[in-house]
Amino acid sequence: MNGSPFLQLIDLKTHFPLSKGVFFRRSAGAVKAVDGVSLELKKGEILGLVGESGCGKSTLGRTVVQLLRPTSGAVILAGRDLGKLNRRSLRSARADFQMIFQDPYATLNPRMTIFDTLAEALRAHRRLPAAELPARVGALMEKVGLSARFVKKYPHEFSGGQRQRIAIARALAVEPKLIIADEPVSALDVSIQAQILNLLANLCREMGLTMIFISHDLSVIKHISDRVAVMYLGRLVEIGRDVVERPLHPYTKALVSAIPVPDPKREKERQRIVLQGDPPSPVDPPPGCPFHPRCAYAIPECALRVPPLENVRGDSYAACIRVREINSWL
Repeated sequence: MNGSPFLQLIDLKTHFPLSKGVFFRRSAGAVKAVDGVSLELKKGEILGLVGESGCGKSTLGRTVVQLLRPTSGAVILAGRDLGKLNRRSLRSARADFQMIFQDPYATLNPRMTIFDTLAEALRAHRRLPAAELPARVGALMEKVGLSARFVKKYPHEFSGGQRQRIAIARALAVEPKLIIADEPVSALDVSIQAQILNLLANLCREMGLTMIFISHDLSVIKHISDRVAVMYLGRLVEIGRDVVERPLHPYTKALVSAIPVPDPKREKERQRIVLQGDPPSPVDPPPGCPFHPRCAYAIPECALRVPPLENVRGDSYAACIRVREINSWL
């Protein structure tokens, strides 16, 4: 990538230790939720992060914003290693990065009015005088497409899409530089999803925000992202700008083949790639390439070493030792 990266993840690992025994506890391994992710984002870029449920997407997002401390590796935001900050410095730094969660019904305190919800973030980080809070809260509501006259209402008085807009307003209240959006539209109706996606894209352009947009839906990812990263069993297996149009990795090909097609004739003619078996356990991942037990192109060598994420063409990267063999058009 050209220029200095705004966000840099260096061999990031987040493991959850397991133990067994009642009276004498002993180690029983670890869940390797994120297992060696390296990634760079430019300022103002929107990265879509996609993969099956349980692949580590949400854990990666929470690790980036330090809700979970990494087991090893580094998260460097604007030249500052977040993992080396003490508690006080990290609390101050949180104004630079915020997270939008999946469920708008669970992320807002039902006992607080919308004004109190948004004002709380402003009081914590912006330290605005009390007299300026009403105008600032009203401006945040207007920014996400809601009327400022609704600020005295409670969360239960809003629809799911409106609640997610309020959650977005809360994330924007401290004027962050980085947003982690964890499945922010999966709990919403399709028509509302489009509104929220367009809102997020417009806000990123207007405010110069950098965003990691996490989803299991490649159609949604394609709509909003500048680049797409594909995750499998705690690792990145592919990343690029035209991942959906020209997938390189066998796992990505299977995901793309499952995208619904509006035209019934095209859907009938299309060849669906069905993966065999279930994803391996992150407690005991297979040796070598984590995808090789389910891969139709696997050879004995795939079980011997973990393939690195290598540049294949342009700004496209894939972690597969046979990537050029199975993509004859390269």
